[in-house]
Amino acid sequence: MKKFVYLHFGFVKPTPEIMQAWGAWFKSISDKMVDQGGHFSNGREISKSGTRPLPMNMESITGYTVIEAESLDAAEKLAQKNPFIASVRIYEVMSK
Repeated sequence: MKKFVYLHFGFVKPTPEIMQAWGAWFKSISDKMVDQGGHFSNGREISKSGTRPLPMNMESITGYTVIEAESLDAAEKLAQKNPFIASVRIYEVMSK
């Protein structure tokens, strides 16, 4: 099995319906989850240009989840049912 990271994008104030949808999705992929990850709040970006705040909005990375799947296609299929706010990006974790 390969590992994949889902990066969850977009923030809106959670409603009970949103929380219920996320809970149902996490339950539906529980047998594939390696790390449920976490939820992010405000952050900062540091670059050669300096530091800038990263407020929570529709362009924010709001959390991540690590799963195991046979392929990127299989990981995408699991993500299709995610109740994402803006989008989900999937990256394969490179093995050593």
